[in-house]
Amino acid sequence: MRLKQPTIKDVARLAGVSKTTVGRVISGEQDRVSEDTRSRVHAAIQMLGYERNSIASSLRTDQTFIVALSIPDIMNPFWPEVARGVQDTFEVQGYTVALLNSDWDATREANHLQTVRRNRFDGIVLNPIKITNNELKSLSTPAVLLGSGDDYPDFDSVGSNSAGAVYTAMRHLIELGHTRIGLIAGVSQRSHRDMRYQCYADMHYQAGLALDESLVVRAPYSRTGGADAMRQLLSLPHPPTAVLAGNDILAIGALLAAQGAGLTVPVDLSIIGIDDIYAAATTSPPLTTVAKPKYEIGVQAANLLLEKIRGVKHDVPQKLLLDGHLQIRQTTSAPA
Repeated sequence: MRLKQPTIKDVARLAGVSKTTVGRVISGEQDRVSEDTRSRVHAAIQMLGYERNSIASSLRTDQTFIVALSIPDIMNPFWPEVARGVQDTFEVQGYTVALLNSDWDATREANHLQTVRRNRFDGIVLNPIKITNNELKSLSTPAVLLGSGDDYPDFDSVGSNSAGAVYTAMRHLIELGHTRIGLIAGVSQRSHRDMRYQCYADMHYQAGLALDESLVVRAPYSRTGGADAMRQLLSLPHPPTAVLAGNDILAIGALLAAQGAGLTVPVDLSIIGIDDIYAAATTSPPLTTVAKPKYEIGVQAANLLLEKIRGVKHDVPQKLLLDGHLQIRQTTSAPA
């Protein structure tokens, strides 16, 4: 026989207080309940094994205490640290985070947003794929974006300073003495703007280096893409002495291809990536990279969404770009 679950009435009766008082304690309204009363309520909850009925509570307060996190690629090791920052921030505030993976699929993204609306989630943190600014406004659910948010003027966003990361990586290679630097530029599934190439070209101009377009190869953001791109660069009559990859996944593929061609990294060729995913420190040799503040991106995005859920308003949408830092390991050195 199924045992009856304890209710808020049972907690109130055991603690000797009203249901309203129990509700205030559960909701965290500390300033409206004395410390002695809170202690008695918590003791009663523990004794009875009471668990809050979130469905009934959401009907009463119009809050579900559930938020969504929508990312484009669950297989990309960049995202787990971002997700951890979001989850850690929300959990201490009593929220559950539902993880959604769009897989760069516009239809799946649309279905996820419908799920958020249908189930009355309190908000969403998302890395948008195809949804437009106006479509996201019509969702009528508090939202904060991951990334630059350039195409979403009405929404708060938190991202990394990717342009700054390219400048940092290029500056490192140039300071080491490299003048012939290759670029493996990943092909973005979202934007037609080739920011990494523009920064790469700009650094050539600033350093007074000739820009050789044959040293620029565009490839899918995958280890295979990085390897294929590296083999293309190595087949040139005058190969580069250093290579900047658009992210660490590309860089790891490039490193494996260079080693497969019989080169010693960094003696024969320097390689640098961007992101500082976990695997970057475990390659042989460990990968030099520009570390992005992945966890902090998640934390900042969660905090902005919490503000929106609580009704905090800013005069203009917050657009945060967090700087990374150079993580020097063992794949870069002066040219031979």
